[in-house]
Amino acid sequence: MQPRVLLVHGLLNASWWLLPLALRLRKQGFATELFDYSSVWEGPEFALPRLRKRLLAQPPDALVGHSLGGLIALTALQQAEHPRVQRVVCLGSPLRGSETARCVAALPWARPLLGRSAGLLQTGVAEWRGTAEVGVVAGIAPRGMGCLFAHFKERSDGTVALEETRLPWLADHVALPCSHSGLVLSHSAARQTGHFLHHGQFAPTSEHTSRAADV
Repeated sequence: MQPRVLLVHGLLNASWWLLPLALRLRKQGFATELFDYSSVWEGPEFALPRLRKRLLAQPPDALVGHSLGGLIALTALQQAEHPRVQRVVCLGSPLRGSETARCVAALPWARPLLGRSAGLLQTGVAEWRGTAEVGVVAGIAPRGMGCLFAHFKERSDGTVALEETRLPWLADHVALPCSHSGLVLSHSAARQTGHFLHHGQFAPTSEHTSRAADV
């Protein structure tokens, strides 16, 4: 039986945005499904109960979340453990909170872009008490709308700084030459995601920092 993977999209996106990634994971032997929610109008307050209900009714073996979607996935598992979920991959998720989100929130004209997800994006998910193994695929190609709001002094994907994706409790961490949105469309990101879901670790690269210990 193919492992079931539920994909969760990020801010200002919809589930169809993850279709290229879902198709590539299917080619790697996974049965993929998409979780949809309104990141601006509803935010985590409404998305989390729906996701927890989905996990109970149709429990997947793993979760994959892009950006805010990774924070939503981890928070849902924090609130109610689901033993069947063995692994989680976050693509460009600001686990330590997003400086871009904080800059946007400080601008009255731009703040509506974050909607009801503003709080979670600014705080991230600093602690992890779940049993699932968590891996992060980060981007280091600084192209994206985030550059209009935040001025990164370190490497970033144009929206999320590399260091915002690293925490000591991660099972594994890898950085790829992708922009924030490009992580969803990248063949390499899809291959690394599938590798972690199969093996609990990423395939070695020059930007592969095992267990993200250097934080």
